[in-house]
Amino acid sequence: MSVPGRNFGAHCVVVGASGALGRAIVAGLLARKMHVVAVARSREPLEALVDRHGAGVVMPVVADFASDDAVDALRARLDRPVAMVVHAPGVPVAGGIRAAPTDALVEACNIKVGGFVRLVRAVEDRLHRHSRLVAIGGHYGFEPTAYAATAGVANAALANVVRQMSWAYGGEGVTAHLVAPGPADTDRLHKVAAARASENGGSVADELDAMRGESAIGALTTPGQVAWAVAMLLDAEADAMAGAAMMLDAGRRRGLS
Repeated sequence: MSVPGRNFGAHCVVVGASGALGRAIVAGLLARKMHVVAVARSREPLEALVDRHGAGVVMPVVADFASDDAVDALRARLDRPVAMVVHAPGVPVAGGIRAAPTDALVEACNIKVGGFVRLVRAVEDRLHRHSRLVAIGGHYGFEPTAYAATAGVANAALANVVRQMSWAYGGEGVTAHLVAPGPADTDRLHKVAAARASENGGSVADELDAMRGESAIGALTTPGQVAWAVAMLLDAEADAMAGAAMMLDAGRRRGLS
């Protein structure tokens, strides 16, 4: 059984807290009675989170984890143990692999992979047994397409880094996890659909319908479902999932590996 109060008083740090997935994850962690350090590049959306949930439970931190400067910026704000970090930033939508600028691919890897490494380094002195290192990846990292280059490349690399983190910190009882939704019904996905429509000469609505049709249940993943999976990792039983990828893809994968 889970240990009641095991993480009482600890921080959960969410990078990308102002995005669609980040907002849902923050709400899910608050429902677990956690204190959330909400990190984003801009102050205004963070203030909106504080207004919604309360200054006593949400601590806003303005930092850009695409830069090394974010490590010290976050470290200086932490004053208690860290039960969980969640790296949930989005990456630029730059079209398919034939058209995406190489700079966009590099930027996406820096945001996803470099950002996750920076986040873990910022908190590692405050981690403890059962702390969770969680990265939000995505379906396109496992099922490449011709139309989502940045998401595919960055999330594939992120899966490898999460597995490395699992071995690097596992001896201390700290576990690393990849949560791989997808496609998730967010504004970012609608931009992917628009890029796909531009390449195919169709409509955004048709592309979204086609994405739903790629699912065994004809659905897109919701931010709430992603938040549920992240919050579940706080349970002691989640130790058994160390290094694993949680596929929240609504039945899109056909392969066994």
